[in-house]
Amino acid sequence: MRGAATVLALLLCGALTLRPGDAAAAGAAPGADPVSLPALTQRLSDDTCLKASARTVTQVPWAQARLRPDMVWPLSEGAGVTVAVVGSGVDDAAGLLGDRLKRAPRQFDSGPTKDCAGHGTFTAGLIAAARTPGVGFAGVAPRARILDVPVTDRRGNTTPDLLAKGIRVAVDGGARVVVTVAVAGTDSPALSGAVRYAVSRGTVVIAPASPDGANGAAGYPAAHPQVLSVLGTGPGGAPPRQDSRTRVDLTAPGEAVTGPGPRGRGKFTASGPSYAAALVAGTAALVLGYHPELSAGALVHRLRATTSGPGGSVPDPVRGYGPVDPVAAVTAVLPEERRDDASGSARVPVPGVTMPPGPGPSAAGSAWWVSAGSLAVLAAVAGAAAVVPRGRRRRWRPGGYRAPAPERNPG
Repeated sequence: MRGAATVLALLLCGALTLRPGDAAAAGAAPGADPVSLPALTQRLSDDTCLKASARTVTQVPWAQARLRPDMVWPLSEGAGVTVAVVGSGVDDAAGLLGDRLKRAPRQFDSGPTKDCAGHGTFTAGLIAAARTPGVGFAGVAPRARILDVPVTDRRGNTTPDLLAKGIRVAVDGGARVVVTVAVAGTDSPALSGAVRYAVSRGTVVIAPASPDGANGAAGYPAAHPQVLSVLGTGPGGAPPRQDSRTRVDLTAPGEAVTGPGPRGRGKFTASGPSYAAALVAGTAALVLGYHPELSAGALVHRLRATTSGPGGSVPDPVRGYGPVDPVAAVTAVLPEERRDDASGSARVPVPGVTMPPGPGPSAAGSAWWVSAGSLAVLAAVAGAAAVVPRGRRRRWRPGGYRAPAPERNPG
């Protein structure tokens, strides 16, 4: 009895940690970090660069604990996948990227030679920072490659045409995923052409739906329909605080997110859609590390179809298709990826699927119901383990019959 109950308890605990939408129980308190990374809308002065932080993080930050990428690291850590970070540059003073960091020429002629704003370094770390013993923080895809494509000046300013140059450089540099963490408030023919160029080359472009801290402003290139547009949520999956005039595809943690900064090993805290976009880009790298055969359209569909859903019709104007789920995005087998084999007794995935008009039911939600059914069976087994021995002692038989006790001879 005790052994059966123990096994059931362990299985229950394991299944509940896999349930989509669970709030993270581990990690540092979201508001505990006094070292904040300024948004790119809060411009630094010409002669000022972000100073290093001395803060260390030993616990798993809340955003990482909520996404749980570690659950699929045995399957994929994003190895072999290049993610281009189109932003303010990447300063790997902490050594979290190592030889996985490659640099493209700066697209801003008078730009600095280092990441003065700290924004590009922070987002690159969210995507691919290596796991470090004794440190809770790590990137979503800790073995992915980062292509640094700087497109801003010292203060984080950029233009649509500079973003366009950066996207083209990223595609030509072999990036399968491009995340433009620097955002423009307007469009240009060059930028729309660069997005079309990326799609034609099989590259997924991810971008924040709005600039960080600019509530309600449109963001480019996310406003283009070919771009995966992302907004940030708060702890516990709280809806985005920041509105957007741009279409929203996915959400991810974007409030009080912890990550690395330039010029040191210390950690910063930052809030904004660009950090949510970085976490989606890391998830895309995990998926491609496990499913390298996926087309760009199939990757986008998989990211949308494996959310836990926005709680209503999709796409929701605020939440899009819902919060990104790295575990389901890597492990789910979607309905359109299956076919019957010759015997009709098995179903196997079909690689290279094309992107259908919209996602079906959440694969993550389906997995939860399967887990719930399995737990019901396990509960029945555990109950039987407790009841059957007692029934045998009372000479119980199937059908409710109980054998009478043998009569005793009164003589």
